[in-house]
Amino acid sequence: MNKNTIIGIVLMVALFIGYGIYQADVLEEQQAYEQKVKEQNEKKAIAEAEAAMQYAEAEAALTAEDRAKRDSIYRANEELRVFNTHGERLLAALEGESKLDTLQNDFMSVVFDSRGGKIVDVTLKEHTRYAEGERTELVKMMAPESAFWAVDMHRNGNYLHTNDYIFDSEVETLDNGYRVTMTLETDPDAYIQYVYTMYNTGDPSRDHLIDFTLNQHNFDQYLARENEIILHWDNKSMKNERSFTNENTATTVAYYENEEEEVEELDANDGNKSREHHRNLGWVALKQQYFSSVLIAKDPIHAGMGYKTSQKQGEDFVKAYDTRIIIPHEKGTETYKFALYYGPNDYTIMKNVEFAGKEQELEELIPMGGWLIGWFNKFLTIPVFQWLKDHGLSFGLIILILTLMVKLIILPLTYKSYMSTAKMRAVRPELEAINKKYPDPNDAMKKQQATMELYQKAGISPMGGCLPLLIQMPILWAMFRFFPASIELRGESFLWADDLSSYDSVVEFGFNIPFYGDHISLFALLMALSIFGYSFYTYKQQAATTAGQPGSGMMKFMMVYFMPVMMLCVMNSFASGLCYYYFLSQILTMIIMFVIRRSVNDDKVRERLLAHAAKPRKKSKFQERYEEALRQQQESLNREQRRQRR
Repeated sequence: MNKNTIIGIVLMVALFIGYGIYQADVLEEQQAYEQKVKEQNEKKAIAEAEAAMQYAEAEAALTAEDRAKRDSIYRANEELRVFNTHGERLLAALEGESKLDTLQNDFMSVVFDSRGGKIVDVTLKEHTRYAEGERTELVKMMAPESAFWAVDMHRNGNYLHTNDYIFDSEVETLDNGYRVTMTLETDPDAYIQYVYTMYNTGDPSRDHLIDFTLNQHNFDQYLARENEIILHWDNKSMKNERSFTNENTATTVAYYENEEEEVEELDANDGNKSREHHRNLGWVALKQQYFSSVLIAKDPIHAGMGYKTSQKQGEDFVKAYDTRIIIPHEKGTETYKFALYYGPNDYTIMKNVEFAGKEQELEELIPMGGWLIGWFNKFLTIPVFQWLKDHGLSFGLIILILTLMVKLIILPLTYKSYMSTAKMRAVRPELEAINKKYPDPNDAMKKQQATMELYQKAGISPMGGCLPLLIQMPILWAMFRFFPASIELRGESFLWADDLSSYDSVVEFGFNIPFYGDHISLFALLMALSIFGYSFYTYKQQAATTAGQPGSGMMKFMMVYFMPVMMLCVMNSFASGLCYYYFLSQILTMIIMFVIRRSVNDDKVRERLLAHAAKPRKKSKFQERYEEALRQQQESLNREQRRQRR
């Protein structure tokens, strides 16, 4: 294993080490926050208990006549306050029972509540959630009891929310769906109205989308601000996955910036995130690991967005979203058009979502790896994966075929990297001769110049072993991003793994081991063992060429022992599909390298290099400039040494 190969591998190790340290810091911050909240809750509970005791003592001291007189005053004041605040029509809309309407299409069931005129429950028919050790419940996009959907109102110096009032509700059956109209009258000639249109076309890109129209008539007097309509959209994301840590890391608020034409999101690991304000947005998404709720606007909107993280891993929600959608408003404008997407983070579905005559680019919510490597997943991995899935293959076999495909793509790079290593081994006697000729550190420039001249004559590129490894990195990273984000793997089983999108726990400890976890993931363990086996075999094959080199002992420790253990700790809680892919990839790499080593004769490689070096060769202009630069550096160094001797 030469120096260039080591550089490439060390870069990979550094990447995973950095990720592991980052995750450890995130966990430490989360634990510190949970402890702080616990202490605050304890103090609050003590204060509430003391207040309750004082109130009970005061109540006990009151006579029956005093209590009746006090209650009468309270009732009178409350009735007057409510009437002055709400007015006659709004006051009537606070009373009565709300009406629930449940509508369905092929992909989801939606519950509309006349109180607040809002959607309170969306259940996806094709996806189940992980709860109490199994998948038996369908995925709910929100916690119904936390649904808050309201326009801010202002009356008599008081801020009100439409979420508190009962709307007049009307459901109309269409040829291809339903229309739900929710109307709240505030005056005889003033109202606000929500119109929801739910489709049933059989197309998931259309049927996961609910058109939403906000109508208002003479409602300007009630708006909290003259030039804005403020729409509150708050909710809690249900816990749907096995790993709270992974789901929490992926759950956040995202938004599409119209000017930049790109998707941004709040830092999902930032504990409690207060509302951040952003302008000129196309849509805002309450994003989960595998599902999203998205409000899409026909015209640009602004938003203040934030969230609060669940205080305990045992709770049934991950994050509580807190968003304020700010709709620019001109007096007299009565209609604003939106759409609501409730559905999976499925690339093939999101890519085809259209609203207001244009594609919405919702697929950018799926972490594909950014502009550098996202193209590989979008144009190769996903189409091949989907094609194999459509042909009925098992997901274990699909991952195997995908691994073979990737290995075939990078096979030329693998062969080139090995041949570069073989060439470096072939000229090792000449390199040792140069080292003996220039043992003095002061002759470093001369030694470097002689080495470069040897490489140039033999036709060796010093970066030949490192560059192929670096070129492969985007592909390896693309796979690292694809598997944890691929909803196709969610709930799919293979061998002992009952869910390829989560870790395949075969042993539960009941306690947490720092940097490792509370379980043993078998695919992660097999992956680590395959890395150890390959590293040990490779180092043993090259021991003769690295013996006696400075740092060879540390290199052996890093490659053979540290890297497999580090990878085991990092990957133990990752998707078993990803660990299975890396395991297959490592096994195939071992087979490929074994075949290449059998087919390449080092003696013949040396003969070709010596024959190449013996041929007369005109120096390139680059080589001449490089050698001139080395010569000038050497002369400058010699002058400095002579000056120091005087």
